Amino acid sequence: MVMATLSLREDYWETFDLQGDDIEFIYNYLLDVETPLTPNELVVALVEERIRREIEEFENQRTSAGDLYFPSGSFTENQKLIFPAIGWRQGEVIGSRPGVNPDIPDLKVIAVKFENGEEREFASEVADHILNEPPEISQEGELLDARFVIDSYSDQLVESLEAGLHANEDFVRIAGRWFPRALLVDVNQGHLNLAEAVLDMAGGGPLPTEALLEQVELPSSENPKLVEFSLDLGLEEDARFDEVGPAGEVLWYLQRLEPLEVRETPIYLRYHEIEHDRDMLTGEMLALEKELDDELSPLEPRDTKSDEVVISLNFPHWRVGSLPLSSKIDHLFPTSYEAPRIRFMLEDQKSGETFPGWVVREKRYVIGLQEWYESQGLMPGSLVRVRRGADPGKVVVSADSRRSSREWIRTVLIGSDGGTVFAMLKQVVTAAFDERMAIKIPDVGALDLVWERMQKERPPFEKVVVDIVRELTKLNPQGHVHASELYAAVNVVQRCPPAPILALLGSRPWFVYVGDLHFRFDDSEQG
Repeated sequence: MVMATLSLREDYWETFDLQGDDIEFIYNYLLDVETPLTPNELVVALVEERIRREIEEFENQRTSAGDLYFPSGSFTENQKLIFPAIGWRQGEVIGSRPGVNPDIPDLKVIAVKFENGEEREFASEVADHILNEPPEISQEGELLDARFVIDSYSDQLVESLEAGLHANEDFVRIAGRWFPRALLVDVNQGHLNLAEAVLDMAGGGPLPTEALLEQVELPSSENPKLVEFSLDLGLEEDARFDEVGPAGEVLWYLQRLEPLEVRETPIYLRYHEIEHDRDMLTGEMLALEKELDDELSPLEPRDTKSDEVVISLNFPHWRVGSLPLSSKIDHLFPTSYEAPRIRFMLEDQKSGETFPGWVVREKRYVIGLQEWYESQGLMPGSLVRVRRGADPGKVVVSADSRRSSREWIRTVLIGSDGGTVFAMLKQVVTAAFDERMAIKIPDVGALDLVWERMQKERPPFEKVVVDIVRELTKLNPQGHVHASELYAAVNVVQRCPPAPILALLGSRPWFVYVGDLHFRFDDSEQG
Protein backbone atom coordinates (compact mmCIF):
# COMPACT_ATOMS: atom_id res chain seq x y z
CA MET A 1 0.00 0.00 0.00
CA VAL A 2 1.33 3.42 -1.00
CA MET A 3 1.71 5.90 1.88
CA ALA A 4 2.12 9.67 1.99
CA THR A 5 3.56 11.09 5.24
CA LEU A 6 2.05 14.25 6.74
CA SER A 7 3.50 16.04 9.76
CA LEU A 8 2.90 19.41 11.43
CA ARG A 9 5.54 21.86 12.61
CA GLU A 10 6.35 21.53 16.31
CA ASP A 11 4.74 24.83 17.34
CA TYR A 12 1.57 24.36 15.24
CA TRP A 13 -0.84 24.13 18.19
CA GLU A 14 1.18 26.43 20.48
CA THR A 15 0.79 29.26 17.96
CA PHE A 16 -2.82 28.39 17.11
CA ASP A 17 -4.86 31.40 16.08
CA LEU A 18 -8.50 31.48 15.01
CA GLN A 19 -8.69 32.03 11.23
CA GLY A 20 -11.55 32.93 8.91
CA ASP A 21 -12.06 29.28 7.92
CA ASP A 22 -12.26 28.37 11.61
CA ILE A 23 -14.92 31.02 12.27
CA GLU A 24 -16.95 29.79 9.30
CA PHE A 25 -16.66 26.19 10.51
CA ILE A 26 -17.78 27.09 14.05
CA TYR A 27 -20.73 29.08 12.73
CA ASN A 28 -21.92 26.21 10.51
CA TYR A 29 -21.21 23.62 13.20
CA LEU A 30 -23.42 25.49 15.68
CA LEU A 31 -26.11 25.75 13.02
CA ASP A 32 -26.00 21.99 12.55
CA VAL A 33 -26.15 21.06 16.23
CA GLU A 34 -28.70 23.83 16.98
CA THR A 35 -27.39 24.01 20.54
CA PRO A 36 -25.17 26.57 22.29
CA LEU A 37 -21.83 24.95 23.16
CA THR A 38 -19.01 25.59 25.61
CA PRO A 39 -15.53 26.60 24.40
CA ASN A 40 -14.20 23.15 25.35
CA GLU A 41 -16.87 21.45 23.23
CA LEU A 42 -16.11 23.75 20.31
CA VAL A 43 -12.37 23.18 20.62
CA VAL A 44 -12.82 19.41 20.27
CA ALA A 45 -14.75 19.89 17.04
CA LEU A 46 -12.35 22.56 15.78
CA VAL A 47 -9.22 20.45 16.39
CA GLU A 48 -10.73 17.55 14.47
CA GLU A 49 -11.68 19.95 11.65
CA ARG A 50 -8.21 21.51 11.56
CA ILE A 51 -6.59 18.08 11.27
CA ARG A 52 -9.05 17.13 8.51
CA ARG A 53 -8.23 20.33 6.62
CA GLU A 54 -4.51 19.79 6.96
CA ILE A 55 -4.86 16.30 5.49
CA GLU A 56 -7.03 17.63 2.68
CA GLU A 57 -4.58 20.41 1.90
CA PHE A 58 -1.72 17.91 1.93
CA GLU A 59 -3.57 15.76 -0.58
CA ASN A 60 -4.31 18.77 -2.77
CA GLN A 61 -0.67 19.79 -2.76
CA ARG A 62 0.34 16.28 -3.80
CA THR A 63 -2.05 16.28 -6.74
CA SER A 64 -1.87 19.92 -7.81
CA ALA A 65 0.79 19.22 -10.46
CA GLY A 66 -1.21 16.51 -12.23
CA ASP A 67 -3.50 13.49 -12.03
CA LEU A 68 -2.64 10.50 -9.89
CA TYR A 69 -1.46 7.47 -11.87
CA PHE A 70 -3.43 4.27 -11.28
CA PRO A 71 -3.00 1.20 -13.54
CA SER A 72 -6.80 1.14 -14.00
CA GLY A 73 -6.80 4.62 -15.55
CA SER A 74 -7.02 5.66 -19.17
CA PHE A 75 -4.54 8.37 -20.17
CA THR A 76 -3.99 10.69 -23.12
CA GLU A 77 -0.90 12.17 -24.70
CA ASN A 78 0.47 15.32 -22.95
CA GLN A 79 -1.43 14.47 -19.75
CA LYS A 80 0.43 15.39 -16.54
CA LEU A 81 0.69 12.51 -14.08
CA ILE A 82 1.92 11.95 -10.52
CA PHE A 83 3.22 8.53 -9.47
CA PRO A 84 2.69 7.86 -5.71
CA ALA A 85 4.43 4.45 -5.88
CA ILE A 86 7.75 5.96 -6.95
CA GLY A 87 8.05 8.85 -4.56
CA TRP A 88 5.34 11.06 -6.05
CA ARG A 89 7.45 11.79 -9.13
CA GLN A 90 5.87 13.93 -11.86
CA GLY A 91 5.83 13.08 -15.55
CA GLU A 92 4.04 13.67 -18.88
CA VAL A 93 2.44 11.09 -21.20
CA ILE A 94 4.34 11.17 -24.51
CA GLY A 95 2.69 8.20 -26.24
CA SER A 96 0.79 4.95 -25.89
CA ARG A 97 0.58 1.52 -27.56
CA PRO A 98 -1.40 -1.71 -27.18
CA GLY A 99 -0.01 -4.11 -24.63
CA VAL A 100 0.60 -7.82 -25.16
CA ASN A 101 -0.84 -10.00 -22.40
CA PRO A 102 -3.38 -12.78 -23.09
CA ASP A 103 -4.78 -12.41 -19.54
CA ILE A 104 -5.46 -8.69 -20.04
CA PRO A 105 -6.97 -8.20 -23.49
CA ASP A 106 -7.54 -4.43 -23.06
CA LEU A 107 -4.03 -3.72 -21.81
CA LYS A 108 -2.39 -0.54 -23.02
CA VAL A 109 1.08 0.78 -22.31
CA ILE A 110 1.82 4.49 -21.91
CA ALA A 111 5.22 6.11 -22.32
CA VAL A 112 6.02 8.76 -19.73
CA LYS A 113 8.79 11.33 -19.70
CA PHE A 114 9.84 12.55 -16.24
CA GLU A 115 11.14 15.98 -15.26
CA ASN A 116 14.74 14.77 -15.32
CA GLY A 117 14.35 13.53 -18.92
CA GLU A 118 14.02 9.85 -18.02
CA GLU A 119 11.45 7.89 -20.03
CA ARG A 120 9.56 4.84 -18.73
CA GLU A 121 6.54 2.75 -19.70
CA PHE A 122 3.55 1.94 -17.49
CA ALA A 123 0.51 -0.27 -17.83
CA SER A 124 -2.93 1.33 -18.13
CA GLU A 125 -6.57 0.16 -18.26
CA VAL A 126 -5.73 -2.76 -15.94
CA ALA A 127 -8.77 -3.28 -13.70
CA ASP A 128 -7.11 -5.65 -11.20
CA HIS A 129 -3.82 -4.30 -9.87
CA ILE A 130 -2.40 -3.69 -6.38
CA LEU A 131 -1.52 -0.09 -7.22
CA ASN A 132 -5.13 0.78 -7.98
CA GLU A 133 -5.74 1.44 -4.25
CA PRO A 134 -5.57 5.17 -3.48
CA PRO A 135 -2.53 6.14 -1.39
CA GLU A 136 -3.17 6.54 2.35
CA ILE A 137 -2.06 9.54 4.37
CA SER A 138 0.27 8.57 7.19
CA GLN A 139 -0.20 10.99 10.11
CA GLU A 140 3.25 11.27 11.59
CA GLY A 141 3.55 12.41 15.21
CA GLU A 142 1.18 13.15 18.10
CA LEU A 143 0.31 16.62 16.78
CA LEU A 144 -2.14 14.98 14.36
CA ASP A 145 -3.79 12.98 17.16
CA ALA A 146 -6.88 14.96 18.20
CA ARG A 147 -7.03 13.36 21.65
CA PHE A 148 -3.39 14.19 22.36
CA VAL A 149 -3.85 17.76 21.14
CA ILE A 150 -6.90 18.31 23.39
CA ASP A 151 -5.13 16.85 26.43
CA SER A 152 -1.95 18.87 25.86
CA TYR A 153 -3.12 22.22 24.48
CA SER A 154 -6.74 22.62 25.61
CA ASP A 155 -6.18 25.74 27.74
CA GLN A 156 -4.28 27.58 25.00
CA LEU A 157 -6.81 26.58 22.35
CA VAL A 158 -9.79 27.65 24.46
CA GLU A 159 -8.16 31.01 25.16
CA SER A 160 -7.51 31.60 21.45
CA LEU A 161 -11.01 30.48 20.48
CA GLU A 162 -12.65 32.71 23.10
CA ALA A 163 -10.61 35.72 21.96
CA GLY A 164 -11.59 35.14 18.33
CA LEU A 165 -15.30 34.72 19.08
CA HIS A 166 -15.35 37.73 21.43
CA ALA A 167 -14.01 39.86 18.58
CA ASN A 168 -16.76 38.68 16.23
CA GLU A 169 -20.19 40.31 16.59
CA ASP A 170 -21.89 37.33 14.95
CA PHE A 171 -21.45 35.28 18.14
CA VAL A 172 -22.83 35.71 21.64
CA ARG A 173 -21.84 34.01 24.88
CA ILE A 174 -24.01 33.37 27.91
CA ALA A 175 -22.93 31.34 30.94
CA GLY A 176 -19.92 30.10 29.04
CA ARG A 177 -21.79 28.89 25.93
CA TRP A 178 -21.58 30.30 22.41
CA PHE A 179 -24.11 30.60 19.58
CA PRO A 180 -24.70 32.70 16.45
CA ARG A 181 -26.63 35.84 17.35
CA ALA A 182 -28.72 35.79 14.15
CA LEU A 183 -30.50 32.55 15.12
CA LEU A 184 -31.73 33.62 18.53
CA VAL A 185 -35.39 34.10 19.36
CA ASP A 186 -36.45 37.74 19.78
CA VAL A 187 -36.80 38.75 23.44
CA ASN A 188 -38.53 42.12 23.86
CA GLN A 189 -39.01 44.55 26.74
CA GLY A 190 -42.34 43.00 27.66
CA HIS A 191 -40.71 39.60 28.17
CA LEU A 192 -38.03 41.16 30.39
CA ASN A 193 -40.56 43.11 32.45
CA LEU A 194 -42.46 39.91 33.07
CA ALA A 195 -39.23 38.16 34.12
CA GLU A 196 -38.60 40.99 36.58
CA ALA A 197 -42.06 40.54 38.08
CA VAL A 198 -41.51 36.78 38.48
CA LEU A 199 -38.19 37.34 40.25
CA ASP A 200 -39.71 40.07 42.41
CA MET A 201 -42.35 37.63 43.65
CA ALA A 202 -39.56 35.15 44.42
CA GLY A 203 -37.83 37.67 46.69
CA GLY A 204 -35.30 38.57 44.03
CA GLY A 205 -34.31 35.01 43.19
CA PRO A 206 -32.42 32.95 42.47
CA LEU A 207 -34.42 31.23 39.75
CA PRO A 208 -33.21 29.10 36.83
CA THR A 209 -34.09 30.14 33.30
CA GLU A 210 -36.54 27.24 32.99
CA ALA A 211 -38.62 28.64 35.86
CA LEU A 212 -38.77 32.05 34.18
CA LEU A 213 -39.77 30.50 30.85
CA GLU A 214 -42.83 28.99 32.49
CA GLN A 215 -44.13 32.55 33.01
CA VAL A 216 -42.49 34.41 30.12
CA GLU A 217 -44.26 33.59 26.86
CA LEU A 218 -41.67 32.94 24.17
CA PRO A 219 -42.23 30.91 20.96
CA SER A 220 -42.51 27.28 22.04
CA SER A 221 -42.13 25.80 18.58
CA GLU A 222 -38.46 26.72 18.47
CA ASN A 223 -35.62 24.56 19.75
CA PRO A 224 -36.06 24.70 23.58
CA LYS A 225 -32.33 25.19 24.09
CA LEU A 226 -32.33 28.18 21.76
CA VAL A 227 -35.36 29.70 23.49
CA GLU A 228 -33.63 29.31 26.86
CA PHE A 229 -30.37 30.72 25.52
CA SER A 230 -32.20 33.66 23.93
CA LEU A 231 -33.87 34.60 27.22
CA ASP A 232 -30.52 34.27 28.99
CA LEU A 233 -29.00 36.75 26.55
CA GLY A 234 -31.89 39.20 27.00
CA LEU A 235 -31.51 39.04 30.77
CA GLU A 236 -27.73 39.33 30.57
CA GLU A 237 -27.93 42.53 28.54
CA ASP A 238 -30.42 44.15 30.96
CA ALA A 239 -28.85 45.82 34.01
CA ARG A 240 -31.80 44.82 36.22
CA PHE A 241 -30.72 41.18 36.24
CA ASP A 242 -27.67 39.37 37.58
CA GLU A 243 -26.65 35.86 36.58
CA VAL A 244 -25.46 34.47 39.94
CA GLY A 245 -25.14 30.73 39.35
CA PRO A 246 -21.88 28.81 39.83
CA ALA A 247 -20.13 27.56 36.69
CA GLY A 248 -22.41 25.17 34.83
CA GLU A 249 -25.62 26.47 36.44
CA VAL A 250 -27.57 29.52 35.27
CA LEU A 251 -29.48 31.30 38.05
CA TRP A 252 -31.03 34.77 37.85
CA TYR A 253 -31.42 37.41 40.56
CA LEU A 254 -32.75 40.96 40.64
CA GLN A 255 -29.75 43.16 41.30
CA ARG A 256 -31.72 45.68 43.38
CA LEU A 257 -32.79 42.90 45.79
CA GLU A 258 -29.32 41.43 46.33
CA PRO A 259 -27.95 41.96 49.86
CA LEU A 260 -26.36 45.38 50.33
CA GLU A 261 -23.05 43.72 51.32
CA VAL A 262 -23.03 42.03 47.91
CA ARG A 263 -23.73 45.16 45.89
CA GLU A 264 -21.41 47.40 47.93
CA THR A 265 -18.21 46.46 49.74
CA PRO A 266 -18.80 46.84 53.51
CA ILE A 267 -16.84 49.66 55.12
CA TYR A 268 -14.82 47.17 57.18
CA LEU A 269 -13.48 45.42 54.07
CA ARG A 270 -12.53 48.57 52.16
CA TYR A 271 -8.78 48.97 51.85
CA HIS A 272 -7.36 52.37 50.94
CA GLU A 273 -3.95 51.75 49.39
CA ILE A 274 -1.08 52.46 51.78
CA GLU A 275 2.25 53.21 50.14
CA HIS A 276 5.05 50.96 51.34
CA ASP A 277 8.35 49.50 50.17
CA ARG A 278 8.20 45.72 49.82
CA ASP A 279 12.01 45.67 49.68
CA MET A 280 11.89 46.30 53.43
CA LEU A 281 10.29 42.88 54.00
CA THR A 282 12.76 40.29 55.27
CA GLY A 283 12.50 36.59 54.54
CA GLU A 284 10.79 36.09 57.91
CA MET A 285 8.29 38.82 57.10
CA LEU A 286 7.50 37.36 53.69
CA ALA A 287 6.95 33.96 55.32
CA LEU A 288 4.55 35.55 57.84
CA GLU A 289 2.70 37.36 55.03
CA LYS A 290 2.16 34.00 53.34
CA GLU A 291 1.09 32.37 56.62
CA LEU A 292 -1.44 35.12 57.42
CA ASP A 293 -2.79 34.72 53.88
CA ASP A 294 -4.65 38.02 53.73
CA GLU A 295 -6.73 38.24 50.55
CA LEU A 296 -5.25 41.70 49.89
CA SER A 297 -1.67 40.37 49.86
CA PRO A 298 -0.04 39.85 46.43
CA LEU A 299 0.44 36.12 46.90
CA GLU A 300 0.77 33.55 44.16
CA PRO A 301 -1.92 30.81 44.00
CA ARG A 302 -0.98 27.77 46.07
CA ASP A 303 0.53 24.82 44.20
CA THR A 304 -1.21 22.35 46.51
CA LYS A 305 -4.90 22.86 47.10
CA SER A 306 -6.33 21.23 50.19
CA ASP A 307 -9.92 20.02 50.41
CA GLU A 308 -10.13 21.56 53.89
CA VAL A 309 -8.63 24.83 55.08
CA VAL A 310 -8.52 26.38 58.55
CA ILE A 311 -8.46 30.16 58.76
CA SER A 312 -8.29 32.63 61.62
CA LEU A 313 -10.87 35.41 61.38
CA ASN A 314 -9.65 38.98 61.53
CA PHE A 315 -11.96 41.67 62.88
CA PRO A 316 -13.25 43.05 59.51
CA HIS A 317 -14.37 39.61 58.30
CA TRP A 318 -15.82 38.69 61.69
CA ARG A 319 -17.70 42.00 61.86
CA VAL A 320 -19.50 41.63 58.51
CA GLY A 321 -19.84 37.84 58.49
CA SER A 322 -17.43 37.20 55.63
CA LEU A 323 -14.55 34.96 54.65
CA PRO A 324 -11.53 36.03 52.62
CA LEU A 325 -10.99 34.74 49.10
CA SER A 326 -7.32 34.28 49.85
CA SER A 327 -4.72 32.17 48.06
CA LYS A 328 -5.23 29.04 50.18
CA ILE A 329 -9.04 29.10 50.35
CA ASP A 330 -10.13 30.61 47.03
CA HIS A 331 -10.39 27.25 45.23
CA LEU A 332 -13.00 25.92 47.67
CA PHE A 333 -15.65 28.40 46.57
CA PRO A 334 -17.75 28.30 43.41
CA THR A 335 -16.55 30.07 40.30
CA SER A 336 -18.54 31.22 37.30
CA TYR A 337 -17.93 31.86 33.61
CA GLU A 338 -18.87 35.51 33.75
CA ALA A 339 -20.91 36.43 36.84
CA PRO A 340 -19.10 38.85 39.20
CA ARG A 341 -21.34 37.71 42.07
CA ILE A 342 -22.23 34.08 42.74
CA ARG A 343 -24.93 32.84 45.08
CA PHE A 344 -24.29 29.42 46.63
CA MET A 345 -25.15 27.45 49.74
CA LEU A 346 -23.16 27.13 52.97
CA GLU A 347 -23.68 24.14 55.25
CA ASP A 348 -23.04 23.87 58.97
CA GLN A 349 -21.07 20.64 59.32
CA LYS A 350 -22.50 19.81 62.76
CA SER A 351 -26.19 20.55 62.24
CA GLY A 352 -26.41 20.02 58.49
CA GLU A 353 -28.40 23.25 58.21
CA THR A 354 -27.81 25.28 55.07
CA PHE A 355 -27.92 29.02 54.45
CA PRO A 356 -27.13 31.20 51.44
CA GLY A 357 -23.78 32.82 50.81
CA TRP A 358 -22.41 35.08 48.10
CA VAL A 359 -19.01 35.04 46.41
CA VAL A 360 -17.89 38.55 45.44
CA ARG A 361 -14.79 37.67 43.45
CA GLU A 362 -13.87 41.15 42.29
CA LYS A 363 -13.51 42.32 45.91
CA ARG A 364 -12.20 38.92 47.07
CA TYR A 365 -14.64 38.06 49.85
CA VAL A 366 -17.51 35.69 50.65
CA ILE A 367 -20.45 37.13 52.56
CA GLY A 368 -23.37 35.59 54.44
CA LEU A 369 -21.95 34.09 57.64
CA GLN A 370 -22.79 36.75 60.26
CA GLU A 371 -25.64 34.87 61.92
CA TRP A 372 -23.63 31.65 61.85
CA TYR A 373 -20.65 33.36 63.54
CA GLU A 374 -23.01 34.60 66.27
CA SER A 375 -24.57 31.16 66.71
CA GLN A 376 -21.11 29.63 67.15
CA GLY A 377 -19.98 32.27 69.64
CA LEU A 378 -17.00 33.26 67.47
CA MET A 379 -14.77 36.31 67.91
CA PRO A 380 -11.90 37.84 65.94
CA GLY A 381 -9.14 35.23 66.00
CA SER A 382 -11.54 32.25 66.09
CA LEU A 383 -10.66 29.34 63.82
CA VAL A 384 -13.07 28.38 61.06
CA ARG A 385 -12.81 25.19 59.03
CA VAL A 386 -13.90 25.41 55.41
CA ARG A 387 -14.18 22.48 53.03
CA ARG A 388 -15.75 21.64 49.72
CA GLY A 389 -19.25 20.18 49.95
CA ALA A 390 -20.44 16.92 48.43
CA ASP A 391 -22.67 18.84 46.01
CA PRO A 392 -21.29 21.33 43.47
CA GLY A 393 -21.89 24.89 44.61
CA LYS A 394 -21.99 23.95 48.31
CA VAL A 395 -19.33 24.76 50.93
CA VAL A 396 -19.21 23.28 54.43
CA VAL A 397 -18.11 25.35 57.45
CA SER A 398 -17.45 24.41 61.05
CA ALA A 399 -15.90 25.79 64.20
CA ASP A 400 -14.12 23.68 66.81
CA SER A 401 -16.51 24.24 69.69
CA ARG A 402 -15.37 23.53 73.22
CA ARG A 403 -16.72 23.78 76.72
CA SER A 404 -17.24 27.39 77.74
CA SER A 405 -14.28 28.72 79.71
CA ARG A 406 -12.82 32.03 80.80
CA GLU A 407 -9.51 32.93 79.18
CA TRP A 408 -7.17 35.90 79.27
CA ILE A 409 -7.85 37.60 75.92
CA ARG A 410 -6.71 40.92 74.46
CA THR A 411 -9.82 43.09 74.72
CA VAL A 412 -10.65 46.35 72.95
CA LEU A 413 -12.25 49.04 75.05
CA ILE A 414 -13.47 52.38 73.74
CA GLY A 415 -12.75 55.39 75.94
CA SER A 416 -15.07 58.33 76.51
CA ASP A 417 -12.94 60.29 74.06
CA GLY A 418 -13.53 57.69 71.36
CA GLY A 419 -9.99 56.31 71.57
CA THR A 420 -9.22 52.59 71.58
CA VAL A 421 -7.56 50.90 74.53
CA PHE A 422 -6.27 47.31 74.64
CA ALA A 423 -6.40 45.37 77.88
CA MET A 424 -5.89 41.76 78.96
CA LEU A 425 -9.19 40.66 80.47
CA LYS A 426 -10.86 37.36 81.30
CA GLN A 427 -13.42 36.58 78.63
CA VAL A 428 -15.81 33.68 78.00
CA VAL A 429 -14.56 31.57 75.08
CA THR A 430 -16.57 28.80 73.42
CA ALA A 431 -14.51 27.96 70.31
CA ALA A 432 -10.89 27.32 69.34
CA PHE A 433 -8.85 30.42 68.50
CA ASP A 434 -5.42 31.63 67.42
CA GLU A 435 -3.83 33.20 70.53
CA ARG A 436 -1.97 35.87 68.56
CA MET A 437 -5.00 36.85 66.50
CA ALA A 438 -7.66 36.65 69.23
CA ILE A 439 -9.29 39.94 70.25
CA LYS A 440 -12.54 40.35 72.19
CA ILE A 441 -14.90 43.20 71.29
CA PRO A 442 -17.37 43.83 74.17
CA ASP A 443 -18.98 46.91 72.58
CA VAL A 444 -19.28 46.48 68.82
CA GLY A 445 -21.45 49.58 68.44
CA ALA A 446 -18.81 51.82 70.04
CA LEU A 447 -16.14 50.36 67.76
CA ASP A 448 -18.37 51.01 64.74
CA LEU A 449 -18.24 54.72 65.63
CA VAL A 450 -14.44 54.50 65.67
CA TRP A 451 -14.51 53.12 62.14
CA GLU A 452 -16.78 55.93 60.98
CA ARG A 453 -14.42 58.49 62.48
CA MET A 454 -11.35 56.80 61.00
CA GLN A 455 -12.94 56.84 57.54
CA LYS A 456 -13.59 60.58 57.80
CA GLU A 457 -10.37 61.73 59.46
CA ARG A 458 -7.92 59.30 57.83
CA PRO A 459 -5.13 59.77 60.40
CA PRO A 460 -1.56 59.04 59.23
CA PHE A 461 -1.01 55.30 59.02
CA GLU A 462 2.21 55.44 61.03
CA LYS A 463 0.44 57.20 63.90
CA VAL A 464 -2.22 54.46 63.93
CA VAL A 465 0.47 51.77 64.13
CA VAL A 466 2.53 53.59 66.78
CA ASP A 467 -0.54 54.10 68.98
CA ILE A 468 -1.47 50.43 68.78
CA VAL A 469 2.12 49.24 69.38
CA ARG A 470 2.19 51.35 72.54
CA GLU A 471 -1.06 49.74 73.68
CA LEU A 472 0.02 46.18 72.92
CA THR A 473 3.50 46.37 74.44
CA LYS A 474 1.93 47.38 77.77
CA LEU A 475 0.19 43.98 77.85
CA ASN A 476 3.43 41.99 77.59
CA PRO A 477 5.86 41.65 80.54
CA GLN A 478 8.80 41.78 78.09
CA GLY A 479 7.44 44.96 76.54
CA HIS A 480 7.31 43.72 72.97
CA VAL A 481 4.70 42.66 70.42
CA HIS A 482 4.63 40.02 67.69
CA ALA A 483 4.04 41.19 64.12
CA SER A 484 0.95 38.99 63.69
CA GLU A 485 -0.56 40.40 66.93
CA LEU A 486 0.00 43.89 65.55
CA TYR A 487 -1.60 42.92 62.22
CA ALA A 488 -4.71 41.65 64.04
CA ALA A 489 -4.91 44.75 66.23
CA VAL A 490 -4.46 47.27 63.40
CA ASN A 491 -7.32 45.60 61.56
CA VAL A 492 -9.58 46.29 64.53
CA VAL A 493 -9.58 49.98 63.54
CA GLN A 494 -8.48 50.00 59.88
CA ARG A 495 -8.48 47.42 57.06
CA CYS A 496 -4.88 46.70 56.15
CA PRO A 497 -2.92 43.71 54.75
CA PRO A 498 0.32 42.68 56.52
CA ALA A 499 2.86 44.20 54.10
CA PRO A 500 2.40 47.93 54.95
CA ILE A 501 2.63 47.09 58.67
CA LEU A 502 5.71 44.89 58.24
CA ALA A 503 7.44 47.41 55.96
CA LEU A 504 6.88 50.10 58.59
CA LEU A 505 8.32 47.88 61.32
CA GLY A 506 11.39 47.27 59.20
CA SER A 507 12.01 50.88 58.19
CA ARG A 508 11.72 52.90 61.43
CA PRO A 509 14.44 52.85 64.10
CA TRP A 510 11.95 53.21 66.98
CA PHE A 511 10.63 49.74 66.18
CA VAL A 512 13.42 47.65 67.66
CA TYR A 513 13.61 44.06 66.45
CA VAL A 514 14.20 41.57 69.28
CA GLY A 515 13.95 38.34 67.28
CA ASP A 516 11.32 35.91 66.00
CA LEU A 517 9.26 38.79 64.52
CA HIS A 518 8.87 40.43 67.95
CA PHE A 519 9.35 44.19 68.15
CA ARG A 520 9.89 46.60 71.05
CA PHE A 521 8.95 50.28 70.86
CA ASP A 522 11.67 52.74 71.91
CA ASP A 523 10.31 56.24 72.47
CA SER A 524 13.80 57.69 72.59
CA GLU A 525 14.37 56.77 68.94
CA GLN A 526 11.26 58.59 67.69
CA GLY A 527 11.84 62.04 66.29
